[in-house]
Amino acid sequence: MKFGKLLKRQIEQSLPEWRDKFVSYKELKRIVSSISGCPPSPAEEAMFVAALDADIDKIDSFFLEQEEEFVIRHRELQEAIKAAAERNAAAAEVAGIRREIVDFHGEMVLLLNYSSINYIGVAKIVKKHDKRTGGGLAPAVTKAVRERRHFFNKTETVSRMVRECEAAVGAALFPSSSSAAEAEGQAAARRDLEALAAAEQGIFRNTVAALLTMQDVRSGSSTHGRHSLPPLTLPDSDWLRSFQPPSPIPIQ
Repeated sequence: MKFGKLLKRQIEQSLPEWRDKFVSYKELKRIVSSISGCPPSPAEEAMFVAALDADIDKIDSFFLEQEEEFVIRHRELQEAIKAAAERNAAAAEVAGIRREIVDFHGEMVLLLNYSSINYIGVAKIVKKHDKRTGGGLAPAVTKAVRERRHFFNKTETVSRMVRECEAAVGAALFPSSSSAAEAEGQAAARRDLEALAAAEQGIFRNTVAALLTMQDVRSGSSTHGRHSLPPLTLPDSDWLRSFQPPSPIPIQ
């Protein structure tokens, strides 16, 4: 699939409030196509570099804002889990908390995918620029993004919170028990969660799609080479699939 179409699909599958925060690939491509000479004039080169820098700043700022918001939400969910466990909360309440965790997990996976897809967009557009102009902008830009930009080289906090959400759902809210009554309570909570999931499927579909895209682009994208994305520890896609509602949801 052409990158432009892949990016469009990812934007459509993202949260509505995120859709103007992605790399402006189409506009940057238009600027590259408008460059008349090889080498370009100083004005043409300055226009491209200014537009690219503005886009990278936009992406980086958005990622940082989301990460800060997620840190706060993660702490609040941890407190809710602890409080529910201490008072032996009813199954319906536990199911609601669990659903919050699953949705939160999904949003963080979407943010990791946002990081990947935007890095690829930046790498591809500077490669197109260099091919058209005979320039050597790509190595410097991709090196700067990889080493100094938060959205690419500071994803470990979000990745850690993703793993902690998975562990919380599996252990903190549903500890193992030999009591038949407690086991039935856990089963009831799971049924409640499934009902909630069936009523609101979007986050699951989009998150699984994001996971599959990340696996795709990290394992073999057309940007493979010295500017390629390094390996990424991805959340367990089986964990997400285990929450799919009974009705079929296309994930590819």
